[in-house]
Amino acid sequence: MSAPRSRLRTADLVALGAHGVRAHPLRAALSALGIAIGIAAMVAVVGLSASSRALVQQQLAALGTNLLTVTAGDDLFGKASELPAEATGRILRLDGVESAAWTATLDKVHVYRSAMIPRGETGGLSVAAADAALLEATGSSLARGRWLAEVPASLDTVVLGAKAAERLGVHSAGTQLWLGGREFTVVGILDPSPLTPELDTAALVTGERAAALFGFTGAPTAIYERSAEDAVAEVRALLPATANPKAPEEVKVSRPSDALAAKQLIDQAFTGLLIGVGSIALLVGGIGVANTMVITVLERRREIGLRRALGATRGHIRAQFLVEAMLLAALGGVLGVGLGWLVTAIVARSNGWLVAMPLEVPLAGVVVTVAVGALAGVLPALRAARTSPTAALGH
Repeated sequence: MSAPRSRLRTADLVALGAHGVRAHPLRAALSALGIAIGIAAMVAVVGLSASSRALVQQQLAALGTNLLTVTAGDDLFGKASELPAEATGRILRLDGVESAAWTATLDKVHVYRSAMIPRGETGGLSVAAADAALLEATGSSLARGRWLAEVPASLDTVVLGAKAAERLGVHSAGTQLWLGGREFTVVGILDPSPLTPELDTAALVTGERAAALFGFTGAPTAIYERSAEDAVAEVRALLPATANPKAPEEVKVSRPSDALAAKQLIDQAFTGLLIGVGSIALLVGGIGVANTMVITVLERRREIGLRRALGATRGHIRAQFLVEAMLLAALGGVLGVGLGWLVTAIVARSNGWLVAMPLEVPLAGVVVTVAVGALAGVLPALRAARTSPTAALGH
């Protein structure tokens, strides 16, 4: 009658592996930390990318993707052309167009905090005449104060973009500025405008005051047009010939939401790069686990020999050390996922983003770490299994 086959229950196997991890807590913690850093980096990168993408999608949903911008290009000789003064009116007559408004940059006019500021220190700010319907067409809003159309047109009033107000040190309506060689009163400050960032650094005045004081001819620099979502492509094709029938090839039409989408693609490429860096850190952590397990096998040869003498098979020894490596890696994975989520939440909240973490990311993080631990534990487990009882006990 053959001897009964030696068996090792799963619960006992896990207990043996856990005992090996607990036997050297400091070493186990340092090995797990290497894994945790790699996983934390990967989880945080994916989480921050997802949070940033959620913010972009939220902005697009709020601002709409149906905004088109019409600007003048260059003529056949490479010189800058102009849009006709009546271009906005013609655009408004197109089927599908819901609103349209213009701005006209006043190139030789600058704005300063006071008359004492040297002329060359413009702070990168521009002065532009603005249509009364600009807020509706661009989806912009006022942070403080009133819009130009809400005050008498005969007064020297100005509305500042968000960055322009910040650079000029203006925090409320009623402040006096030096604009075009005379004092203007700030009546409003705009919120940041993601789809029309050029408005953020602009000081906006009415077309009437620009014509009376600065020689504005009525030719717009840019026209902002909104159409029905299902008519955007059709309207876009008609805009050049409508804005400038004599020279449609000199008209450029852009879609600001495309710039946000391009930014999102760049962010995704950058995310891929950072995930690669995190993968390298994870690989280094896996090597650390393998190194720890090799040292563990050398230190525990007596234990291995004793277990072999008591009936443990080579398969039992392999399984014990493989499970120990996997538990060590899993510990680092759980810690890394927690750290990655914490970093994502802190950074997202501090930037005013939505905290977005796909559920599959932390789950995948733990699975990956267990797989890395299994790979890292294969060689030490095989080495432990090859240890003979007599050699171990003799050692």
